[in-house]
Amino acid sequence: MLSSNDAATAPLEGIAAAAAPARRAMGYRTRVAVTQAVILGGFLLGWEAASRLGWIDRFFFPAPSAILGRVAGWATEDGSLWADLGVTLLETVLSFALGITGGTALGIWLGISRFASDVLQPFIKVMNAIPRVLLAPIYTIWFGLGLGSKVALGFTIVIFVAFFNTFQGVREVNPVVLANARLLKASRFALLRHVYLPSATSWILSSLRVSVGMAVLGAVVSEYLGSSAGLGHRIAQAEGVMDAVGVFAGIVVLSVFVVVLDALVDRLERRLLVWRPAPSMDAH
Repeated sequence: MLSSNDAATAPLEGIAAAAAPARRAMGYRTRVAVTQAVILGGFLLGWEAASRLGWIDRFFFPAPSAILGRVAGWATEDGSLWADLGVTLLETVLSFALGITGGTALGIWLGISRFASDVLQPFIKVMNAIPRVLLAPIYTIWFGLGLGSKVALGFTIVIFVAFFNTFQGVREVNPVVLANARLLKASRFALLRHVYLPSATSWILSSLRVSVGMAVLGAVVSEYLGSSAGLGHRIAQAEGVMDAVGVFAGIVVLSVFVVVLDALVDRLERRLLVWRPAPSMDAH
């Protein structure tokens, strides 16, 4: 029989045992974050020291302090940085939304219809073989220097990412499940809703992070080639006057912009894929 002390401590021991994996996970994430901070800090300090000691040419590789000072100046002096960020964000969101929607719809259609897939397959291969960045000048001629040309290029890049992921997900549906659904006289709409879409959902959601990066790429490249606003336009202006500090500052702002978007997409993916098991800490 358990003594009164044992009975009192048993629930506490159970709580401690349940909390142990969470503590290990927290400790591992802390070590990862600290290691990343040390690597980044060491790199920036080494770069700053090399620049100040004259080991590298400041004209080509300005010091990190000068780059961060330029970014701070852009953010506080006239507020134009926030306007450029807003323009690039709008172009990215529109390109992302339209590309994901179009690519998903096209992937489901061709994944279900073998006839349509066989007919359009060579055309899709030819279009996919064309470097989409080369279409930016054509879109500028067609749609001008405004929002249309930027969204068109981003859409062209994103749609193929979404299409191929959705198409693969639909084609990899479990044949046993599909055969059973057809045996039960499921309609085409029921097959789409209960068989094809669940099979492709994880593929579609897993492509979101890549699609965001591609949408940003399309927007910034179009802005760089010709625009009156946006992060790409700001970088192009700095390059035009051989301002290396401005170019690096634009790249830093763009990198932070992409990291923030990636973090938001990562949170969305985790919320939508709640059924996916978390990686075990024992594997580390």
